[in-house]
Amino acid sequence: MDGILAVYKEAGMTSHDVVMRLRKLLHISKIGHSGTLDPDAQGVLLVLIGRATKILPYIEDTDKEYIATMKLGMRTFSDDTSGAVLETKEIKEITDFNALLQGFCGKQKQLPPMVSSVRVKGHKLYEYARKGEMVERPYREIEIYEIEVLDEKQLRFRVSCSSGTYIRSLCVDIAKRSDNLGCMDSLIRTRVGRFTLKDCVTLDQVAQGEFQLFPIREALAHYPFVAYEPLSDIIQGKRIQLDSEDTQVAIVSEQEVMAIYERESGQCYRCVRGLW
Repeated sequence: MDGILAVYKEAGMTSHDVVMRLRKLLHISKIGHSGTLDPDAQGVLLVLIGRATKILPYIEDTDKEYIATMKLGMRTFSDDTSGAVLETKEIKEITDFNALLQGFCGKQKQLPPMVSSVRVKGHKLYEYARKGEMVERPYREIEIYEIEVLDEKQLRFRVSCSSGTYIRSLCVDIAKRSDNLGCMDSLIRTRVGRFTLKDCVTLDQVAQGEFQLFPIREALAHYPFVAYEPLSDIIQGKRIQLDSEDTQVAIVSEQEVMAIYERESGQCYRCVRGLW
C-alpha cells in the first residue's frame, strides 16, 4: 500500500493521533504525516503511506490555505484561545477589516508562537514552553499570497500563504496593527498544495473502507517531470545527463515517479532521493 491519503483532521486530536489510528486501521507501520495541525485545528492533513513516506522532505514547503477567526482583547501564551491569558486590554473598533488584512499581503518576517515546533538550540519551542522556559525566538521569512475577509463582524478570514506561516502569529500581528491585543480563535486548513477539503476523508470513512490513495506524483506536481531511459541508471542511483534548466526534477517512468534528481554541475544531475 503506497500513496497519499488526505484526511480531514477533526478538533480534539493531534496529527500524531491520526497517524496512530491509521496504523491500526490499515495494518501498516510505514506511515507519516506532512504539516502538523494543532489539536484544536481542523482540516486537511496529508498522510504518507508506504513508499510515499520517502517524499516527506520534498513536500514540506508546500503552500497552504486556511480559514481562521480571531479574538480581540487578550494576549495568550499560545497565541490562541486555548492558552493561558497573559494580558487583557479594552478592544478598539476596527473600522476597515479588509484594508487591515490587505496590508499583510506579500513577503514579511514573522515571529513563531512559543508553542510551536520551530527548533532553537536543538529543541522545539514547545519543549521549552512545557518546562516554563522562555527563549529568544528567531523571526522567519514567510509570504502571504492572498487574504480575504469572510465575516467582518466575526473577524473571519481566508488566507493563502507559504509553508511555515503560523496563522496564530498572523492573528497576533493583525490585532497589534489595529492597536489591539488579539489571538486566534479557530482554524481550518482548507488546502495543502493541490489537495483540498474535497479530497479528504474522515477516520470513520477510512474504517469503513471508503477512501482512495492518491499517487505519489500528485504530491510532487510542483516538480518538473522528466522521463529518462534506461531506468536501470535511475534504480542504481547513477549520475545522468539532462537537458533541463531546473535545479531539481522528478524522474518518471510510465507515469510513476522513480526519483528526485538535483543538478550537480552543468547538465549533470545526481540522485538525492530514490522512490522505487
